[in-house]
Formats: sequence, structure tokens, C-alpha cells
Amino acid sequence: MQTSTLSKPSTRAHGMSSLVVAGVLWGTSGLLGTLLGRTAGLSPVAVAAARLFTGGALIVAFLLATGRGLPQGRAAWTRVGVIAALALVFQSGYFTSVSLSSVSVATLVTIGCSPVFVLIAERVTGRRVIDASAVLVLALALVGLVLLVGVPSGGFSGGGLSGGGVLASAAFAVLAASAFATMTIVGSRPVDGLDDLTTSGFSFLLGGVVMLPFTGVAFTVSPSSLALLAALALLPTAVAYTLYFRGLRGAGASAGAVMALLEPLTGTALAMLFLGERLSPLGWLGAALLSAAVIISARRG
Repeated sequence: MQTSTLSKPSTRAHGMSSLVVAGVLWGTSGLLGTLLGRTAGLSPVAVAAARLFTGGALIVAFLLATGRGLPQGRAAWTRVGVIAALALVFQSGYFTSVSLSSVSVATLVTIGCSPVFVLIAERVTGRRVIDASAVLVLALALVGLVLLVGVPSGGFSGGGLSGGGVLASAAFAVLAASAFATMTIVGSRPVDGLDDLTTSGFSFLLGGVVMLPFTGVAFTVSPSSLALLAALALLPTAVAYTLYFRGLRGAGASAGAVMALLEPLTGTALAMLFLGERLSPLGWLGAALLSAAVIISARRG
């Protein structure tokens, strides 16, 4: 049944559209999270926890207000718990990696490893054959990501970063990538009694409840901080992840992992527009390669 659904061009097109919008919305999380951290006095981990909790709470409030109720059945609640745990590991692993080295190391390893893990898992389980097109997309994506994001000044062992610190950072980033890849594969399989919106809402609310006590959140309340939190919770969290889970059903897990590369592309563009950052010639080349990987993946049958 799943195979025939994924083979329909219209279903795949709708799935790809959802994944593209999700990837672009994820790209706003860097700008919104940075501004929220500055305005509310939050650490990156606290921003992630507040994002999960508030995004999940917004969806659950909407579900209850519209009478859609709770997930139905044991399988549905099991899926909610699994996604909550994976989201918690993903967020915690990524921001721990950032704290041990740098954003560039964490982003390179996390986003770079995720599509590799998904492709390997689909090959091992027999859900996908690794063909030349898949290898080309992956190669373009990885090279483009390295050129776009870059590495710390002085290399992976320089710039004030110890070798042990970078290795520990990479280990946590691999953990985060594994969690995201697993969430992508699990989310591509439907469960009776559970839709995409309910999955996102209850999973993120549960993950945020578990994560918040460990962050030492001391939120500085102001109109701007509340507006930024609402935007972060709504756009790259509630809406983006709901669309991502929906898109996975139509386009498949490997396409979802590649479309996630739109996050650094969008984030870079927004940082240039609003934070005054500049892109080097190699960075522009990386952006072009990443764009090519996304376009090829979107056009594949």
C-alpha cells in the first residue's frame, strides 16, 4: 500500500512541496533563535527547550480547541513517545555539540550525516536501492554543505579548540544526526489514530516538558521576547515539523533528509540580510551545490 502511494506523481509532488516549505521554515530558526536568546537572556539549549515546549503547546491548544482530542490507541501514543524522545536527543545532542566546539562543526556533522544514515538504513532494510542518482545527490549535498558552512578558523584542531573537545563535539553531533535520521524514517510510516499535526503537538510538548527543567530557563519577559518566542514556536517548529511529517508520507525518508539541507541555505540568506554576515566565494559555490542537490532530489521519480 505504501509503495503504490509513494509511486504516484501527484502524491510525491505534494510531499515534496511540504518538505520544501518545512526546510525553508527551519531556516528561520537560526535567526529567530539568536534574536530570542539575546532578547530573553537564554542559552542555546534553553532556546531549544522553549521552542519545543511552546510549539507543542500551541498545537495541542489548537487541537483541543477544535475538538480533535487526544491520540487514539496504544500505537499512536507509542509513536508520540518515540518522536518526543528522538526530538529531545536531537536538540540536546546538537546544542551540546555546539557548546563543545562551534556551530560550524555541529552543523557539518549533524546535517551532513543525517542523509547518509537515512540512505544506509533504507538500503539495509530493502526500502531503497542506492543508484547513481542517489550517490550524486549525496555527494553534491556534502561538498556543498562543507563549502557553505565552513570549518572553524585554524581547522578542526585549531582556533582555540582542543582535539578532544572537537571529537566530543563530533560524537554528540553524530548522536543528534542519528536521532534526526531515525525520526525521519519513523515519521515516514503512518500510524492509525494519529495525524501529522497531533504527532508534532503532543511529541514536542512532551519533549519540552522533559527538557525544560535541565536548562535553567530564566526568561526575560518583554513584548519583543514574547513575539520572537511565538514566531520561533509557530513557524520553524509547529508548522515546519507538521509539514515535514506530512511530506515524508508522500516523498519518502531519503527525500526528507535531503530537503532538510534547505535549512542552512535559508539560514545563511537570512543571516546575510538581517545580521550583516557575508558569504565567501567558496560559500557561494557551496550554496550552488546544495541547491543543485535539492533540485535533483526534488525532480527524481
